[in-house]
Amino acid sequence: MFKTRNNNKSDKIAKFLERGLEEKVYPGAVLLVAQRGEITFFHAVGNRAVTPKILPMERDTIFDLASLTKPLATTLALMKLADEALLDLDTPISSLIQPFPWKDKVDITPRLLLNHSAGLLDWKPFYLSLTRLPFEKRKPAVRQLIMEEPLHQKPKTASLYSDIGFMILEWIVEIIAGKDLSSFLETQFYQPLGLKTLYLDNLAADKVYTKELYAATEDCPWREEIIQGHVHDENAYALGGYSGHAGLFGTALDTCTLTNALVNLYHGGSSTLLRPHTVRTFFSRQGLVPGSTWALGWDTPSEKNSSSGIYFSLKSIGHTGFTGTSLWIDLEKNIVVIFLTNRVHPTRKNEKIKNFRPELHNLIMQEFGYG
Repeated sequence: MFKTRNNNKSDKIAKFLERGLEEKVYPGAVLLVAQRGEITFFHAVGNRAVTPKILPMERDTIFDLASLTKPLATTLALMKLADEALLDLDTPISSLIQPFPWKDKVDITPRLLLNHSAGLLDWKPFYLSLTRLPFEKRKPAVRQLIMEEPLHQKPKTASLYSDIGFMILEWIVEIIAGKDLSSFLETQFYQPLGLKTLYLDNLAADKVYTKELYAATEDCPWREEIIQGHVHDENAYALGGYSGHAGLFGTALDTCTLTNALVNLYHGGSSTLLRPHTVRTFFSRQGLVPGSTWALGWDTPSEKNSSSGIYFSLKSIGHTGFTGTSLWIDLEKNIVVIFLTNRVHPTRKNEKIKNFRPELHNLIMQEFGYG
């Protein structure tokens, strides 16, 4: 359990969040800061929806976490498989996926995929063709399309952030675990940690929570509606609600609970979830490609223009999500910053968060004595 304490330094941070509203960086936001397992700042501003009706943002608003799915779902599953010696990160995927007729991809490994150095294309609008198929045929179809897609670059020669790589990793999890990614995560992590709002979207399932509890995202031209309560990413939506790259939903508090469990393990804590060594391996920058900042499923601060700002140490990991979400963890200073917004509501054209986010991180680190 987390303890929450008030901090008289928090007024400045709250005012900065209000500035984000005034400058229309986002309609609403939730910011949670934790130090050494204790929540020191937890605040909501603005609205979780502004159209078709205004709904105020709350600390327990459920967000489409977008690409935080990569570290908090797909990577987490790979960590478990590696931890139990069911997966060697350097085993070619050609020995895992059978049959494997795609000769240009025989040397790609899970490590390269997790490190965004497999040479795959970043993204492609598969959803435009997938929606012609019944749901049960869509994932097999998209996997065939992905594997037939020519490599963008030779593996291990360059860093290219790729949704497609994580779609393949979901496939690997299914093969080894013998169950879908959602079921595997529920039994191995989310249920044991009591994470009731952290889950992968499922268009076919009855909603556990009412639509109004979610942060709205885009007024989607393709779906011709404001998305609220289902995944914003079109490819994940076409695949039934989630894929390896997107589809995770959750509150700031549940995100913090999971993050804190991983940080505790990194620092040598004991748990049945994972071994500390496994966590440290995944949290370490790999150096597979010159200039790459990627660890395994997680990013690390870049020398210039990092979304984490300038005060996070080199022993930090993090990730951002397209909908306006981010998570940064300074492992040396033991501070976690979870910043969740609905910046794409009602349009993705709003990109003001790119400049606002590092400024916010800088202020937080200064206010809590790390600047």
